[in-house]
Amino acid sequence: MGTTTGEGRRLLRRALKKAAEARPHPNPRVGALVMDPGGQLVGTGVHQGPGSPHAETLALDEAGSRAKGGTLITTLEPCVHSGRTPPCVDRITGAGVAAVVVGADDPDRRVSGRGRAVLEELGIEVAGPLLTEEVEAADPAYFHHRRTGRPRFTLKAAVTLDGWTAARDGTSQWISGPAARRDGHRLRASADGVMVGAGTLRADDPRLTVRLEGARTPQPPAVVVAGRARLPAVRKLWERRPLVIAPQPTDVVPPDLQVIAPGGDGLVDLALAARALGERGLLEVLVEGGPRLAGGMWSAGLIDRGVFYMAARVAGGEGLPVMSGAFSTLSASRQAIIEDVQKVGEDLRIEWRPRRESA
Repeated sequence: MGTTTGEGRRLLRRALKKAAEARPHPNPRVGALVMDPGGQLVGTGVHQGPGSPHAETLALDEAGSRAKGGTLITTLEPCVHSGRTPPCVDRITGAGVAAVVVGADDPDRRVSGRGRAVLEELGIEVAGPLLTEEVEAADPAYFHHRRTGRPRFTLKAAVTLDGWTAARDGTSQWISGPAARRDGHRLRASADGVMVGAGTLRADDPRLTVRLEGARTPQPPAVVVAGRARLPAVRKLWERRPLVIAPQPTDVVPPDLQVIAPGGDGLVDLALAARALGERGLLEVLVEGGPRLAGGMWSAGLIDRGVFYMAARVAGGEGLPVMSGAFSTLSASRQAIIEDVQKVGEDLRIEWRPRRESA
């Protein structure tokens, strides 16, 4: 092997850093390096998205003949299946590299250890996976999607210090301060989709766009979860052609923008809706409201992460909660793991996740 384990991890972190800004979903975020037999960097690659060359191919193309006898560093196990691009293992073996260092195994069932096995069968030395936790932390939604078949759902909310997300009349602009709102837009920009319920659509008439200087194009797709009531015919969001998930067909948006997921009581089956979003290639979905949607997603066990902005504001009475539904007894609550707390302007940003049974 051309690199020690310690050197392999250092190079993998370098490749991860190069891949950090890429937005390849529904494909994985992958970075690759090629070292020649003398240990010099001769090629780099970052996968940019479906249909574009994989990171390994880009790095090997840049290296050319200098890759022969050298080492390929790749943050994710090379693929063995054909899609829009040929299998990476074929390109690797054709380049004549002597060794491959892998950061993490690919959770995609079409790969999942087979990539390493094929390379070893062809006489290429393989080290790894050497950096599984860090690779997964760099692209958690991809790993979640491939394991569960659905997006990773993040619940975002701005709340007063005494726990309300809006006043009784529905007003909520603005509970949090400017710095927290900017941070919320950065969170929205990182998502593959932004989801709201029909109640929020009616009350707030949102666009669900990222309003930051230099915001990415295209904007993250919008998703509306409808209920029994008819959707309003005129809303700003319709200009963005959102996906509507409904218990029955609607004539407000075209059929190709509808997912019909009937559940009990004439409402949407949220688990069925989640799988449909996963099939459409949405890996990271931000749930922005309102209380009925948030409560339904929580009850269905679909909230994987939360980002709450606790504003420096006290309601001083009863308003609208983050989640609707009865909180009848303490034993009905679930524990959460608080992963990060930081001050954003005058407010607090609290990042958390539900504590799973196995945690």
